[in-house]
Amino acid sequence: MFTGLSAFPLTPLTNDSLDERSYVGLIERLRDARVDSITALGSTGSYAYLTHEERCRVAHLAVRHAGSVPVFVGVGALRTSHVLANVEAAEEAGASGVLLAPMTYQPLTEDDVFELFHTVTSHSSLPVIVYDNPATTHFTFHPGLYGRIAQLPGVASIKIPGSPNTMHLEERVREIRSLVPDHVTLGISGDANAAAGLSAGCDAWYSVIGGTLPGIAQRITHAAINGRPGEAASESERLAPLWQLFADFGGSLRVVAAIAEQLGLASTKSLPLPIQGLGPEQRARVAGVIEELGLGT
Repeated sequence: MFTGLSAFPLTPLTNDSLDERSYVGLIERLRDARVDSITALGSTGSYAYLTHEERCRVAHLAVRHAGSVPVFVGVGALRTSHVLANVEAAEEAGASGVLLAPMTYQPLTEDDVFELFHTVTSHSSLPVIVYDNPATTHFTFHPGLYGRIAQLPGVASIKIPGSPNTMHLEERVREIRSLVPDHVTLGISGDANAAAGLSAGCDAWYSVIGGTLPGIAQRITHAAINGRPGEAASESERLAPLWQLFADFGGSLRVVAAIAEQLGLASTKSLPLPIQGLGPEQRARVAGVIEELGLGT
C-alpha cells in the first residue's frame, strides 16, 4: 500500500473557504487515473492553514470519493494533542494511514520528535508515514533518527527529500535501508528528483504534480519501478520546464495551483490567505509550459 505513486492533491479554496466541488473533482480525477494512493492534507493540500473542522471535512470527502484507492491523511500540527485529534478524525473518516510531519515554531530536538511519533503510534493503529520536509517544517531528520522512529510499531513508510546529486541520493537510500526494518518503505519527494529516487531504490513517490497531473507522474513511476530507469529519467527530463517553474517561483505550491486553475480544476485564487497566487506574467509562463509540454489533458 505504501508503494508506487501517492498523489498529493491541492485543497482548493474559494474566498478563503473550502471549495468542496473542486476538491471532489480532484479526488475523482485521481481515482479514475488509478493512482496507487492519495495523500490528502499534505503540504500541497495546505494542511497547516486549515481549521480542525476543515481538515475533518477534507478527510471525509477524500475517503468518500476515492473509491478503492487508499487515502492517507496529513495530521501534523504544532501541539501533540492537536495531532492526536487529527489522527482520530482520520480514523473516523476511514483513512488507510496518516502522514505526520514534526511541525514547529520553537526549534524541536530529536527527542521531541521521537516522542511525538511514539505518542501517535501508541494511540492509534493506523499506519504512519514519517514526513521529512525540512523546507516547510524547519526540522531536519538524520538517518539515525529515521532508524529510531522506524522501530516504533505502526511506522510504515518514510518520506525522504530528494537530491539533484544522484550518487548522494543512492548512498543515502542505502544508508537508511540499513537502519530501518524491511517492512518500512522509503518514499521520495521533490518531484524533479523523483525518477532518480525511484531508480535509486525508493519504493514510492510522494508526488506534488501527481495530485493534479497524475498521468505524467504515473509514466515516470511505472518506468522506474519496472526497471526502466533510462525511460523514467528521460520522461522527467522532458518536464524540465515544469521543474524550472518550481525553482523560479519559490516551490511547487503556487505553480500547481496555477496549473489547476488554468485547467479549470480549481477556481482562481485557490490558495489559503495570506498566500497569494502567481501574478499575470507568471501565469502566462505557466500557461506556456502547459501548452509546450501538452499537459492540458
